[in-house]
Amino acid sequence: MLHSYSFSNFQSFREKTTVDLHLSQKTAMTDWTAVAATSERLSKLMAIIGPNGSGKTALLKPLPFLNWFIASSFQSQPDALIPLAPHFAMPDQPSEFEVVLDFDGKLWRYELRCTQKRVLYEALYQRRERFNYVFVREWDEDSRTYKVKQQDFGMPPREARKVRENASLISTAAQYGVPLASRMATDYVVSNVHFMGRRSLDDTALVSAAKYFSSRPEHAAKMATLLASWDLGLSDVEIREIPAATPEEPSKTVWYPFGRHKSAKSEALLPFAVESSGTQGAFVLLSNLLQTLEVGGLAVIDEFENDLHPHMLEPILDLFGNPATNPLNAQLIFTCHAIEVLNLINKSQVTLVEKSQDCDSAACRLDEVQGIRNDDNYYAKYMAGAYGAVPNF
Repeated sequence: MLHSYSFSNFQSFREKTTVDLHLSQKTAMTDWTAVAATSERLSKLMAIIGPNGSGKTALLKPLPFLNWFIASSFQSQPDALIPLAPHFAMPDQPSEFEVVLDFDGKLWRYELRCTQKRVLYEALYQRRERFNYVFVREWDEDSRTYKVKQQDFGMPPREARKVRENASLISTAAQYGVPLASRMATDYVVSNVHFMGRRSLDDTALVSAAKYFSSRPEHAAKMATLLASWDLGLSDVEIREIPAATPEEPSKTVWYPFGRHKSAKSEALLPFAVESSGTQGAFVLLSNLLQTLEVGGLAVIDEFENDLHPHMLEPILDLFGNPATNPLNAQLIFTCHAIEVLNLINKSQVTLVEKSQDCDSAACRLDEVQGIRNDDNYYAKYMAGAYGAVPNF
């Protein structure tokens, strides 16, 4: 499970910012909390709230970036830039990242300091009695090479020093069959966010989700059951392979969703292109959430409720609260404009984001707001501006 992540000089965040999923012993245990394999109490959910342009999406981006960098950066071209953007006021300064998570029943901390051109520092630590390094990789400007030290990591030292400047040592070591690296270099994070922002809800997204469901019939059945139960006017969803010929690929086909609608006297099968944007959004969202729930991973979703009715929030969030649908304690971090979410979750499961007049974003957990009380009406007080992180008109 994810315990916390921190970053600085990244997009609109100049100062070090931390998103922490730890819960105190005083926080009541609910369906949306869990005890990690390393005994810490953690939240399964974190809702990120703030006005437009405050930096909510930027607060999400370090997670899919780190997941890509650790798992797949070895696949990038040798001369490719590392896909990150520092704060515009600090373009020549490195960006820094840290993530703490439990894995294989142990607690790990991963650190990265880099520019778009190269890794300057990369390290992996494991907690025993305290955090001890597994490897430390540091750029030496004088020799223009890396200095690498290891403890029980297993990468051949000569090869470790030659890892490309734009690639992770973990991602590279996985290519050499290093056991720990191979286990870590997996797609732990499922997200609708990439370097440029949120992926659009368009026909490409529908085709991608349909392709996933075509390969996972048990998830397709669950998706169809959920959509029908959420009163979207559907009785079933069918995934069909249809022609998608192009001059270059005359025999090309794609998977595509069709919604089955029934009335008292008739029945129709309609392509999802004519379904409501809410139905389309729920279909694509479930393709991300169901695979996360199956493996106990992390879903990072921007504009979680996009095109959905606010009443849909609770049944979708319940997928993470119900042990029957989330037996492995998968987690969900999401941005949201539906402030009704404040009526559903604990103050420790909400992060507020706002941006200063100097274009610096800042974030804090709702339970860190001075003077907040357990019996506050969080929704009413937020809407009244008591907690900040609201638009200024």
